Amino acid sequence: MPVEPVSGNVRELLDAMYQAESRRIFATLVRLLGDFDLAEDALHDAFRIAMEQWPRNGVPEHPRAWLISTGRFKAIDTLRKRARANVSLDDLTEQWNSVSEDLAEDAEEIEDDRLRLIFTCCHPALAPDARTALTLREVCGLTTEAIAHAFLTPPATLAQRIVRAKTKIREDQIPYRVPSQEELPERLAAVLQVIYLVFNEGYSASSGDSLTRAELSGEAIRLGRLLVELLPEPGTLGLLALMLLHESRRAARTTPQGEIVLIEDQDRSCWNRQLIAEGTALVKRGMSSNQPDPYLLQAAIAAEHASAPGFAATNWSAIVGLYDRLAQIVPSPVVEINRAVAIAMRDGPADGLALIDAILARGELAEYHLAHAARGDLCRRLGNTTEARASYQRALALAEQEPERRFIERQLRGLAE
Repeated sequence: MPVEPVSGNVRELLDAMYQAESRRIFATLVRLLGDFDLAEDALHDAFRIAMEQWPRNGVPEHPRAWLISTGRFKAIDTLRKRARANVSLDDLTEQWNSVSEDLAEDAEEIEDDRLRLIFTCCHPALAPDARTALTLREVCGLTTEAIAHAFLTPPATLAQRIVRAKTKIREDQIPYRVPSQEELPERLAAVLQVIYLVFNEGYSASSGDSLTRAELSGEAIRLGRLLVELLPEPGTLGLLALMLLHESRRAARTTPQGEIVLIEDQDRSCWNRQLIAEGTALVKRGMSSNQPDPYLLQAAIAAEHASAPGFAATNWSAIVGLYDRLAQIVPSPVVEINRAVAIAMRDGPADGLALIDAILARGELAEYHLAHAARGDLCRRLGNTTEARASYQRALALAEQEPERRFIERQLRGLAE
């Protein structure tokens, strides 16, 4: 295999490749090997062997293809040792060996492997919570602890859920493929939900020191584009548009020091106009179908923000109307909170505060820090410092993401000043 001279630190190169490419490589190994755990072991073996050989032999011309091929044959060797003279294993080995050695020429199929993997992980034979957990773990590489936090579930419980899901895929021989055109509509809802969860983890990380994880958002957008090519209906168009419009503001959402900047204070010249144009076009394309879809309505709300020349010029009446339609399709206390904030911007903070108080009184969002932060902001605008402080303190106690905690602390200091 052609190589190029090693430059720089091989460990740094492999670390960067692991961050950027490991889940794509894993998805292809699942296709080739037909087993999640075997593919995971093969992935780590491939990177270990690369660390041993690349400093000596040079970096391959197609590093990802090299890692896939190395991992695959390492897995074959492992199974040979386990099975000894097993006829079925010999047949399987022959099948694997029939795959083209030049994986670099099969780039399109490699690129589609994660989409195949998502449909496998989101198969209706699996429980809904297992679908999401398995996809976040196996497709995106999130830790069990991070997923458990998102599910408000003990890590040990979630780990067992993932193991059971993988066992069911193996025992029921759930196929590793994109469903047929006839199967797609009923399979799509779970896939869209998972992709959006992946995007949200990248756009606003559930916890930790960093507000965002750009690689996750980028991967979710890539998968969204593939889905639009596969099934360009309102849901897929809306999800991709929503992700693009949110992503367009990434550069303005934080200061160089990583502090949160609210949309009203963001430098709109930093917004990515290319992503805004693409997302807005997708919204118009989806809305022309007259088939209301939750993702499409959320994207339309994001498009209203993106099209406003400044925060004061935002069309809050249009946004409230879109939230009204969204609440009819998917009733949710979180949607109600967002609608209340929009009403506060349109009609004044007192009207919004009354709605938020009524929502919080029901108890469904008692542990949702953003609801308390929104209440604190409206109380602050009304000059009710005592109530604002209490709400911000409650939000601070519930928030786990460090940039959000620092933002709330700044709000509290502002009240004191």
